[in-house]
Amino acid sequence: MDFVNTHVYGRGMDDQLTKDRLTRSAWLDHGLRILARQGADALKVGALATGLNVSRGSFYWHFKDISEFRLQLLQRWQERTTDQVIEGIDASVAGAARLTHLMKLAFNEDRSLDRAIRAMASTDADVAKMVASVDARRVGYMAKWLIEAGVESQRALPRAEFLYWAYIGQSAVMDPRHSAITELDVDDLSALFTR
Repeated sequence: MDFVNTHVYGRGMDDQLTKDRLTRSAWLDHGLRILARQGADALKVGALATGLNVSRGSFYWHFKDISEFRLQLLQRWQERTTDQVIEGIDASVAGAARLTHLMKLAFNEDRSLDRAIRAMASTDADVAKMVASVDARRVGYMAKWLIEAGVESQRALPRAEFLYWAYIGQSAVMDPRHSAITELDVDDLSALFTR
């Protein structure tokens, strides 16, 4: 809590300032949750502010407009679902185990946010460019890990692409009997692709 605001304005005013001026990060986290649950059509300033129980002014304190907010949402999605995942795996896992570890993470995560962003990409060229860039980076890293695991370089990219297609497609399967993949299955698939 800020001493000056508490001292000058009193405790009630400070609480209101804190409530109305959420951090940029809090807005983006809320936006990602709403996007994942309700889709891009729910990303409206008034509805977002109501969901956070703050005024619309709080939004405009951090973002010029909804377009800037959406761009920053996409950047946050890339950072969390690609950059941080790659950095985390690179820092904690070595060799062929990287691909297996990534597959276990990926095939067992909730991909509602990824689906919502891909739905946005189907109607927005700028979002499509960002998604294509993220896809290329993910596939490139998987290919790199396959090469490190001993796969010939000319075979690594097609294998990485195939695995990625499986990842994207698996999240679209609606029948729960076919939508889950066991840890043993992931180990088996990883071994198949690293031969």
